Amino acid sequence: MVRRPGGNLLRFDPSKATGREATVFGGLKTKRVGVLVSKPQLGPVLAVSCQGTPSPFRSLTNRTEKTVGECANVHMAYPALVFGCLFMVRANEAGMVMAPNDMAVNEEGHPVEAILRFHAALREMSGRHGIRDDISRYEAVSMGLVKVRSGVAGRLLTGFPPADSPLHLERFFSTLYQRYEERFVYGAPNLKSVTGRLEWSLDSPALTTAEPRLDYNVRLASP
Repeated sequence: MVRRPGGNLLRFDPSKATGREATVFGGLKTKRVGVLVSKPQLGPVLAVSCQGTPSPFRSLTNRTEKTVGECANVHMAYPALVFGCLFMVRANEAGMVMAPNDMAVNEEGHPVEAILRFHAALREMSGRHGIRDDISRYEAVSMGLVKVRSGVAGRLLTGFPPADSPLHLERFFSTLYQRYEERFVYGAPNLKSVTGRLEWSLDSPALTTAEPRLDYNVRLASP
């Protein structure tokens, strides 16, 4: 995405896509993140770490510890950064050929106990509001179970996380945007011309083509 020359509107430019992750400084080491937003004269203001694991049981404990450490590492260098973590787990189902401790979904179609414990652990890592809050917490965390069976591969398991969970995907970006505006727009009104969120140009190819179909409301500029 790039700003349209002469204005502050977003337009989609496929030539700018590199497929590479961005790198930010950390208090202990650099960290690669899937999404990074930087503002002139301010530096990184919002980032999303995209994580996942192919083995639901065997690596979840290690992933929990690593996820906490990565958050603290980045917030040590950038306390004001709005940091989100998007975590996806393979929804290995009962009946598939796999080791018993790799199953994520039981015969009734519900997440197994280990997945529920991981969900509870991720909840404790989420919910950071102010820059003086615990640096080991993300501003927002979301998780999902990704189906792998033929015909439904890539779809999320419905019903989990529960609709009232703070880890539900529908809350993820809205929470990040809210924390960003509280911190960088409402908290610093004199910088609003720099920190204000951009709007999409009405003639952007991303919005005028049939694909991809969007499942959210786009911030559009006034005609």
